[in-house]
This record gives sequence, structure tokens and C-alpha cells, in this order.
Amino acid sequence: MNDITQSNHMTTAAESAAPAVSRKMGLPTMIAICVGLVIVQGAMISATQGIGIGGMAFITAMVAAMILAQFNAMSFAELSLMFPQEGTLATYTQKAIGHFPAIVSVFAGYVVVAILAMPVEMFLVDAMLEQLLPGVLPAKVTPLLLLLVLTLTNLLGADVFSKVQNILAFFLISALILVGVTAITGASEPHLALTGTTVDWSFGGVLDGSFIGLIALAIWMMVGVEFICPMISEVKNPRKNIPKAMHLSLFIIFGIFLAFAYGASLYLDVDTLVGSPIPYLDYVNAVFGKSGLMIATVMALAATASTMNTVLASVPRMLHGMAMQGQAFPQLKAINRFNMPWAGIVMIAVCSIFPYLIFDIDSLLVLVIAATTSWLLAYIVAHINVIVLRKRLPDHHRPYKTPFYPLPQIIGILAMLYVALNNSPSPEMTRMVYAITGGILLILSIIGAVWVKFVMKRGLFEADLD
Repeated sequence: MNDITQSNHMTTAAESAAPAVSRKMGLPTMIAICVGLVIVQGAMISATQGIGIGGMAFITAMVAAMILAQFNAMSFAELSLMFPQEGTLATYTQKAIGHFPAIVSVFAGYVVVAILAMPVEMFLVDAMLEQLLPGVLPAKVTPLLLLLVLTLTNLLGADVFSKVQNILAFFLISALILVGVTAITGASEPHLALTGTTVDWSFGGVLDGSFIGLIALAIWMMVGVEFICPMISEVKNPRKNIPKAMHLSLFIIFGIFLAFAYGASLYLDVDTLVGSPIPYLDYVNAVFGKSGLMIATVMALAATASTMNTVLASVPRMLHGMAMQGQAFPQLKAINRFNMPWAGIVMIAVCSIFPYLIFDIDSLLVLVIAATTSWLLAYIVAHINVIVLRKRLPDHHRPYKTPFYPLPQIIGILAMLYVALNNSPSPEMTRMVYAITGGILLILSIIGAVWVKFVMKRGLFEADLD
């Protein structure tokens, strides 16, 4: 069987095995998924802190980060259309370098990150609600109710999910554009002379190359668009829309954050931008006055809900695809009458509740920084997969091929390694971050090795090209 015939056979098999949906998602919904996952409260904080630290150097770092994110999207687009199945990175990796790295990369890069990152967003939105309505709402309850509602809507099918995601993305994007445009134009509150140190708009940090040190901060505003790939069987015309959704989303995200960050520099001095625990709250208050807190709360709620909604839609599909390949517990194969992977959805929701109830936000932030280093590992693995499969399966049907191959993959690997080595916000946190990251990878590696060797009875790095 030649590679083109094999690819067509795999596509048909994937479509027949994948949960059916009543209506395919179009490009706007796909962009809403990509944007809604990337624009989180942590990214807003990165934007405001980054512009305070670097000014023009940070803008240049944002450009570099956006280019690197486009490289990541290229690799995921090529791989997802070669093997259009739910398992995404696990599927691509088992074809290229074996089941063991497939299991470790997905659990370390997506499952653990999701379980730890969602509680951080929940903490932040709870803090915003407490400032808006002090003493009115019980602590920690509202985010839990939000998680419950979104878990239920995801269980009701992809149609319900897509409608909810479109609404959330509309509010989120509208709020960020409103803040950025209003800040730049001064339409609500006039631009006053700042008393503290103002943002540095000189090109010194660009010309001397110091902007490179800020790429590690800027990249977190550009990662996550590949979450659309696990939903490949549920979107219209994936060969055209999967790459387009990821590439367009990155340009949209860049434009939104550029206006958002520049606007912040017109109202806040460097000390506030860098030192405030929630700098975007100070920013919105300065732009809109008394109504700023309400707008900031809407932004926080929309960002948190959008992130939760996308994670609950995407990660369970990854787990469902892995279970179908024997890489995860068979219980994760379960689907409900709406053809949704209910076991995975419930698992991710429940596992996110425990750190939210057990830890405080300071402890979780360290854990998230450590876990997201593994996310960078997932990007490295994706780039390696493209290179290996280009050599191993040169004639395999590729509806999308990375432009200028292999430069995006080589640059992407080196860049992700650089970011991983510079992802800690302070030197004193570095040792703790790497210790936690190493611990996460060690535990997952032991579990993955045992699973592949004794449950799947396969070689750890035995490629599966069937």
C-alpha cells in the first residue's frame, strides 16, 4: 500500500472512529478556540510587565515570539494533517520516535499543565470578584461554579461548546480591543504626565541584542494555538482551515497584545507595570476610572472561562485518542450519548479542583512555571517529529508542508531550548523550577516506561508506522 493510499485509509478510519457531531465548526469558531486559549490572565500580566521592563525591546521580543509561534504552528499543521486523529502529539510522536516519548510529551506538555494552569486562572478571577464585590461572594465558590457549568456544556456536545466559545471569545477580544484603543486614543481619561519612570521607547535594547532576553517572557503570549488540532475531526475543511486558523490567530493575538501593551505605557509608570501583582487591573482603572474594575472583571471572567472551555474540549480528546491507541487507561475511551469523551472531561475537571482547593496562588504559580517548561518540550518533540517523518516517510501524503523546511524546525528547537533555560522570573526561583520540572518529567517517564514495556509490550522508542 503506498503512502498516499495509506493516508486516505487512515483519514477514513479516523473519521469513522472519531465522535460524530451534528455540525462542523467553521473558521471563526476555530479562531475563537485558538485565541481563547492563548489570551489568559497570565498573558495579560506578561504583556504589561514586559512593556514595563523592556519597552521597544519587548515589542521586538514580541515579534520574535510571534515568528517562533508561527514555526510551532507549521509543525503542528503538517503533522495533524498527515495523521488526522484525536491523539495529536501522541499520534505523531508514536509514528516518529515511539510510544514512550509520545506518552511523556502529552502528559507533561498538556495534561499536567492544564491541571495546574486552570486553578491559577480560577484564583485570579476570584481575586477580581472579591475586589468588585467585597464580602458578597464566598471565597473560591464562583470559579468552581464556572468550572461546573463549563464541564456540563462540554458534556452536551461540540455544538454547545462552539456556541459558548464564540460568545466567550467575542467578549474577551472586544474587551481587550476596547481597552487598547481607548488607552491609545485617550477617549475616556486624558493622558497625564507620569510622575515615575516612563517606558523606554529607544532602540538601544534592539540594537545591542538585549531584547533576546525578553523572548522568554513574550513567548507565553503566543503559545497554545495547537489546541485546535485534537478537534480535527469536528471542523470544516481541516486541510485548509487548521493551518489558517493557527496562523491567523497568532497575527490577531499579536495585534491585540501590541495595542494593549502600548496603551498601558501611556497610563502607568515602570514601577507599577513591573511591580503590581495584577498590573492590568491598575491599567484598566487608569483608563476608565471608576468603571475600570467592572471592565477588568469582565476581562478576567471571559479569559478564565474561555481557557477552561478550550482545555475541557481539547485535552480530553487527546486522552481519548491516546486511549484508542492503548497509550492511556481504556476508561478514557468512553463517550456519552452526545459523542463526547465524558471520562476525560470529568477527569480534567476533577483533577483541576484539587490543586485549587489545596494550594494557594503563590505555590501554584511556581508549579505552573515548572510545568510549562514541559510544554516547551512538547514543541521540541513536534519539530523533531517533522524532521524524522520527512526522512522516514518521504512519500507520505502531506496536505500542508512547512515552508522553508527544515529551518523553522531547527530554529524552533533551539529557541524552545533557550526559553526553557530562561523561563524563571528570578534567579532564586530557577533551582526550584528546574527541580519541580525534573520531578514531573521523572515521574511521568517512569510511569510511561512501565506502561509501554509491560502494558503495551512495545519497545520504548519503537516507531509505530501501522
